[in-house]
Amino acid sequence: MYGEYALGELKLENDDFYLSIERNGEFYVYKRVCKGDTVTKMIAGSGKIVLNPVEPVNLPKNITSLIEIEFKEKIVVGPRSRLTIYITFPIEIGVFVVNKSLNVLDVFTLNSLKYTLYGTPGKGVICRYWLSDVYSSPPKLDSLREGIIELEISNSSDNWVEVGKIVLNVYSMKIYYNDSKVISKAVMNVTSRGVAETQFLDGNYNLKKAVEIYVAKKLQVLRKSFVMEWGLC
Repeated sequence: MYGEYALGELKLENDDFYLSIERNGEFYVYKRVCKGDTVTKMIAGSGKIVLNPVEPVNLPKNITSLIEIEFKEKIVVGPRSRLTIYITFPIEIGVFVVNKSLNVLDVFTLNSLKYTLYGTPGKGVICRYWLSDVYSSPPKLDSLREGIIELEISNSSDNWVEVGKIVLNVYSMKIYYNDSKVISKAVMNVTSRGVAETQFLDGNYNLKKAVEIYVAKKLQVLRKSFVMEWGLC
């Protein structure tokens, strides 16, 4: 389903959603139905339609740029050591209309939305929440619902540390995809038992790179990393 389509008659549907573009005189009518929500928009002009997975913090509106992923199994990392694991993240699907420039037409998801507070009530931050299994190799997933994060955890301290979650700033997220897989890459540098710095990285995967929402909206990104100072579990 992901990919580029000429701006013209189009119909995509499965058991979870319906998406169509129909000609109506001088306009095209875009319609999307998903989980009881219906979006209809009129498009005037020419170009193409792009559908791809996007950063998972756009719904129901721009509440935060952070996602907290809790691990179902905690990871214990030895002093001055590192390992690579694979965790999942929730897919949001972006629909763009493109002609010289990009415009975000629609964003929807097949997943439930949940948000949480990371940190204290007075100083904490709101995050999109997701619960993930932990894998030693890339799992096979429903690419319309879940993506993979290749996560390198590096413990630069002299202590054993236990890691049960990660908080990431998705404004620096690079997503790569094909019809069967969606993947991104991140690093977590643990500096003490309760503190770590996290950041998304370029993946250099042999896959198509997704259009990024914050680029399409021309948002200025001031900080790409995030410091977890309120605990790792």
